[in-house]
Amino acid sequence: MTFIHHLLPGSAIVLLLAPAPVAAQAISAQDAAALRAQIAALKAQVDQLEARLNAADAASAQVEMAAAAANKTPAAPKADAAAAAETSVRWKGGPVFSQGDMTFHPKGRIQYDAGLLMTPDDVADRARGYSNELRRLRLGGEGQIGGGFGYKLELELSDNSVDLVDTFITYESGRWLVTLGNHNGFQSLDELISDTGGAVMERAAFTDAFNFERRLGLSVQYRAGMVLAQAGIFSDSADSLTNDADGADGGDENDSYAIDGRIVLAPKWGDTQFHIGASAHVRDFQRLSSVGQRYRQRAYLHSANSRFLATPQIVADGESHYGVELAGERGPFWWASEAHWLRVSQPGVPDPVFFGGYGEIGYVLTGETRGYKNGIFGTVKPERPMGKGGWGALQATLRYDYLDLNDRTITGGTQNALIGALVWTPVEFLRFNINYAHLRYTDAAILAGSDADYSVDVIGWRAELDF
Repeated sequence: MTFIHHLLPGSAIVLLLAPAPVAAQAISAQDAAALRAQIAALKAQVDQLEARLNAADAASAQVEMAAAAANKTPAAPKADAAAAAETSVRWKGGPVFSQGDMTFHPKGRIQYDAGLLMTPDDVADRARGYSNELRRLRLGGEGQIGGGFGYKLELELSDNSVDLVDTFITYESGRWLVTLGNHNGFQSLDELISDTGGAVMERAAFTDAFNFERRLGLSVQYRAGMVLAQAGIFSDSADSLTNDADGADGGDENDSYAIDGRIVLAPKWGDTQFHIGASAHVRDFQRLSSVGQRYRQRAYLHSANSRFLATPQIVADGESHYGVELAGERGPFWWASEAHWLRVSQPGVPDPVFFGGYGEIGYVLTGETRGYKNGIFGTVKPERPMGKGGWGALQATLRYDYLDLNDRTITGGTQNALIGALVWTPVEFLRFNINYAHLRYTDAAILAGSDADYSVDVIGWRAELDF
């Protein structure tokens, strides 16, 4: 009750009673009773007025509360919208822009290679000696656009041509990842590891010889705990499909397709990470069967373009291949091995089966770990990079690499290679790689005089920046 509510009845009573001491001596009892009745009536009116004032105050308070609630309701979305509209920037070799659930990361890669190929004097091939090249120059970007959708687009200058590399759209929901576009078909562990994350300069010989490449397709991945399952259907590479040549290998007539799958179990026992994988792949050449296929490989160095192993042209209507993977990591030590078989389907004659495999061990001499995620090895991040009290990370690898392209009536040669590598990472995203390889050939496609069985030695080095 407010001050005025107390004041009104009190004032009325005072005004009525003020003359009472003087008049009380002169009025009768009957007049006094009438006066008291008037006072009671007046008090009742004051009570009614007070009740009306209280009701008005209550209504006013409700209006004020409703107005306040109305003002607060849109304030939260405005604040959320303002926060969502803010763009944050973090660094990952290059800037990564984020706004709400949307991101954009410009990407690039520079690889400069040089090397020395030492062969017997009788090898009459210009690949001998020193060579160098801009192995890869890649530009592109990746990001998220909300709703679980993402993308990646990369163009690469390599072998004097501009190629589409990873160029796809993704959708991710929980444990599922769907990819549509030009991407790898889950061929093998070594093929899926980034070329800036490999332990040696070049991937295993069978990955090149068996023509592993990115192809246009639709794939699905499922990840749950230690299980990774991958499968997809693919046509041919984006560059092959844009080929405007006339004929069976032209893009408009290329109707080849492949079905690819891979499964990985990655259990962890204490501090030891294990990797057990298997993959299977079937490809139907369709119209490409009239073109013929070749399987061949360089002498380790990519800058030396001559193929020391090579099959003749094989008329085939398809191919199938399958592989197994065993790898692991414990602290700075890791190991990896693969075996892969490829069968070429030849109509009317027995199918040749080619084989390749490798085994490697490695150690990060400065104590870091190589890292493992989503079924592949990662890169070493220096704990004490240059400029921050250290000189970076150093890792050493020893690899044995085998390839056999001889079977049935096909002679493509065999390779036994021993490869040693040192990789120095002074700061994250920058690496310097030096390799030595000794390769022993039998049935080589390039003769040393009249001899097809001989050895070559390779020294290679690479500078690479990846962001």
